[in-house]
Amino acid sequence: MTRLAGKVALITGAGTGIGRATARAMAAAGAKIVVAELNAAAGEQTAQIVTQAGGDCIAVTTDVTSEESVRNAIEKAVSHFGGLHILHNNAGGSTSIDSNVVDVPLEEFWRAITLDLFGTFLGCRFGIPAIIASGGGAVINMASNVALMGIADRDCYTAAKGGIAAITRSMAVEFAPKKVRVNAIAPAATMTDRVRNRYETKVPRIMKMVGAQLLGPIEPEDIANMAVFLGSDESRMITGHVYPVDSGITIS
Repeated sequence: MTRLAGKVALITGAGTGIGRATARAMAAAGAKIVVAELNAAAGEQTAQIVTQAGGDCIAVTTDVTSEESVRNAIEKAVSHFGGLHILHNNAGGSTSIDSNVVDVPLEEFWRAITLDLFGTFLGCRFGIPAIIASGGGAVINMASNVALMGIADRDCYTAAKGGIAAITRSMAVEFAPKKVRVNAIAPAATMTDRVRNRYETKVPRIMKMVGAQLLGPIEPEDIANMAVFLGSDESRMITGHVYPVDSGITIS
């Protein structure tokens, strides 16, 4: 496939799960891939998987909560591949510590805000200028179904993902004149290795979330397919939107 031919894509958190699936899908569509991953071994493994499948990929150890680290990843992408056209701010996640605003430890709030929201902010801060310099392209942020509907006992994650949905819209307005599209994907619980393990061991919260999915369990490849579309020229007239890939959760 050549949907992304000639494009360079940087994907944060691409060492496992949705990020790895997206790296594989974008490479298969013709993009050159930069795996920006905190776990160096996992990042290198993803790069090897992509390369062995015929893709062009490098891994850069990246902490998305560090200004210096994110800047370095963007600079490596540009210096190695000559530009940047797609930024997928995928790194993030919730924990079992999350709860309601009254009971949750304050440390969990700042963990979620720093990793999910500030990590996305930093990616855009350094990635968008590189995309503009490369002639334009796409930013793909990762929101969540919790940003689109009321869900109890996840107030830290909800706050972070709601912020991502909001900043996606404002950045879309700001940078459209410079040929940068900014959209977000809002998955529900997705069968990454971590979620699948919790589902198979019958963790009640995961059982409930997956059981409510109308079309069946969501796989990482389902999210990756949407990311490929949003990174391609097929979505050239789409910006500022949050796309649920949620097996019908937000309509039920």
